[in-house]
Amino acid sequence: MNSASLVARLPPMLTQSELITAMQVLPDYNREAVYRASVAERLVALSDLYQIYVPSQMSLEIYSKLYLALMRSMQKKDTKLAVKQYYQNLKLMRQQEYRGIMGGSDSFTIIGTSGIGKSSAIERAINLMNGGEIITNDAGTMKVIPCVIVQCPFDSSVKGLLLEILRKVDDVLGSKYYHNALRARATTDMLIGSVSQVAISHIGMLVVDEIQNVANSKNGKSLIGSLTQLINNSGISICMVGTPESTKFFESAMQLARRSVGLQYSALDYNEYFQTFCQVLFQYQYTRQSVELTEGIVQWLYEHSAGVTAVAVALIHDAQEIAILNKTEILDIQALNEAYQQRMTLLHGYINVGEAQSKQTRSHKKQPKVEENEHESAGAEDAKTLSHIVQDAKASQMDIVQALKGYVVVEEVEI
Repeated sequence: MNSASLVARLPPMLTQSELITAMQVLPDYNREAVYRASVAERLVALSDLYQIYVPSQMSLEIYSKLYLALMRSMQKKDTKLAVKQYYQNLKLMRQQEYRGIMGGSDSFTIIGTSGIGKSSAIERAINLMNGGEIITNDAGTMKVIPCVIVQCPFDSSVKGLLLEILRKVDDVLGSKYYHNALRARATTDMLIGSVSQVAISHIGMLVVDEIQNVANSKNGKSLIGSLTQLINNSGISICMVGTPESTKFFESAMQLARRSVGLQYSALDYNEYFQTFCQVLFQYQYTRQSVELTEGIVQWLYEHSAGVTAVAVALIHDAQEIAILNKTEILDIQALNEAYQQRMTLLHGYINVGEAQSKQTRSHKKQPKVEENEHESAGAEDAKTLSHIVQDAKASQMDIVQALKGYVVVEEVEI
């Protein structure tokens, strides 16, 4: 069986709307059932919010990058060059001296702010690429795990990482590579040879998460060096995933920068995707009363999440939990404020509301100029709307500040 047939066993690459539909995850939701459910049932169902996945441009780019990297690795499996490398590794393992002859595969990074959905996008992409199934050749002599995901050790231990790779392979294949390495008390150099052999036969692509750990460790460069050697000795692609903290480390030397070319992402701008994301989240309301999502609430969510989707989800989840437990039973600005003040205290130092407002304002397109009579007409309409808000607040004996927060951005300051 040649490499072309292994690649043929991968699912077809998805693009555009087909990819968006495949990546999207929307849990079942029935408003009538929620209304009839007990408090306990609704609190349990509320956790469905964390299952929601709305693909972004980042999701599509990560899928494409991973799919193509996996394909390049699979093209090298079961070839004459792979067999030659395999036997050369065996020959040189005793000498603890390796010379990579495969080359051609690559390493790249996916760097992004914590909480923006990198890991979720990678998980969804990998599921679409093979659904977690092992790819086997016709003779049954080669079993390839399309993607092995490991975490970079907190101390950037090269030996720790190599042993973790063997353990993950054993978990999937039922092999004993990890046990044998421990029993033989293999050195780091011997482990590099062993993992290279395992990678040639059983690993399509390696994903190393939490790579920012290399930035604060004296072993950082050694770990990246071992990954480079693994690429040369096995021909597999390696993806390194981490936060912006790792950027300075990779920029410190040419050989590191070359190995870390890839995708970089920051927190979201106040754009159409963030608005759509909030609209989807607000469809999942587990309080007795349901409310419509207003632009004011979307703006509030952006300002108090700094464009980090994980924080926005946590705010909506905790606001509903608070509203259900204190029996107010409504997801409004007051509940969201309580969630932010009570549950997000440790994040306040990282979320600058004033800075988020400026970023939000910059992301808006400039409005076209209008004639004077149109401006006066719009102003009159706004005044009428404000009057209605005040009247409604008085009629329901609601605090006017809280009522305004549902429509416009209101920032309270202590005097």
